[in-house]
Amino acid sequence: MDAATDVLADHGIDSVRVDVLARTLDVTRGSFYWHFRDREELLRKVLQAWRQRATEQLTLRLEKASTDPREQLHDVVSLPFRGRAAVRAARIELAIRAWARRDDMARHAVDEADASRMSYIAQVFSSLGFAIAEARSRSFLLYSYLVAESLLSTAATQSQREQRSQFVERLLRQTLDK
Repeated sequence: MDAATDVLADHGIDSVRVDVLARTLDVTRGSFYWHFRDREELLRKVLQAWRQRATEQLTLRLEKASTDPREQLHDVVSLPFRGRAAVRAARIELAIRAWARRDDMARHAVDEADASRMSYIAQVFSSLGFAIAEARSRSFLLYSYLVAESLLSTAATQSQREQRSQFVERLLRQTLDK
């Protein structure tokens, strides 16, 4: 599954084929079919593993890192800036999102991951004292920012990105005048 994920991130979903993976791993096609019934099962498992790592495990790590919602918010805002792991995660995320534009199974996985992530972020905003509706709106804004940082990672210097991150965090913690 890791090899399939690497091929997906580097070359796109069309390159995730049994023959390519068998060559990459220096195994026979029969060996592949010993582990997976077919390509569809492999792809399903890749999506499950991605969701487990990039959503469920990440959310648990964020929750365990601090019980202070201000710290949790800071940790969420800083996700795109966590070195090589963040760069790799962004590449995988973008490849899966590209795949999801034309495949229902991938679209469903992305929709579930997005909903789960935004739900967690909304809980953080709710813990900061924002009403549910406003927490959800702020969650959407922050999540959109995080996705954009992944897409536009080369659109600014590291210093500019950090300044933007600090601004977003300050902005989203402020209450709005009514």
